[in-house]
Amino acid sequence: MRQPSLRQPALRQPALQNRAATGAAGAVIAGIMALHRQPSVDLMTPILEFLQRRNSAPRLTDPAPSAAQLRAIIGAALRVPDHAWLRPWRFITIAGERRAALGELMVQRLQQTDPDADPAMCRKMREAPLRAPLLIVVVVRLTEHPKVPPIEQRLSAGCAAHAMLLAAEACGYAGIWRTGAAAYDRDLMAQLGLAENEEITGFVYLGTRAGPAKNLPRLDTADFVSSW
Repeated sequence: MRQPSLRQPALRQPALQNRAATGAAGAVIAGIMALHRQPSVDLMTPILEFLQRRNSAPRLTDPAPSAAQLRAIIGAALRVPDHAWLRPWRFITIAGERRAALGELMVQRLQQTDPDADPAMCRKMREAPLRAPLLIVVVVRLTEHPKVPPIEQRLSAGCAAHAMLLAAEACGYAGIWRTGAAAYDRDLMAQLGLAENEEITGFVYLGTRAGPAKNLPRLDTADFVSSW
């Protein structure tokens, strides 16, 4: 996979016609209207192209990121928005045989919460952690703070999960962010060592993409942006 250049792009500023007439208000309006257009070829840099083409990979296989690559991936997660520097996240890695142990734990919890779960459902739950060679449990640690409500701390942990997906792609790997009932099971959280003030944000599955990337449609920013 071609690595994106880390060189900071020099973006060309669009020329404003009749600068004297439009003034500062015209510049602001022009900037807002630019948000409603797709980036031109001149504005598309390798980094922007990389960000706009990332998509999740539901089918993953060996190899997983190396120890050094994993440190780099988690390092990216440590640079996400974090109000008041609470560091409200931590990460649990699960690989090798421990994936099967997690699958058994998930089956136990399924049978306890749903005694009528059929064998097919149990098998699917047991095999879930085996869908990638490496799992990272993203944990949010909630702290009382006068300026940082729990929602902001949860959002920061979500940003950390996304940052790891981007970093994994930058290293030549792929991943997917999964949740499911297990992500909200307090008993399972306790088995994984979470404290009462901690929650699972998601399970980030990492590995090598098996098969071609999904061909996702390009969305028009104008459908999602408005001015006020």
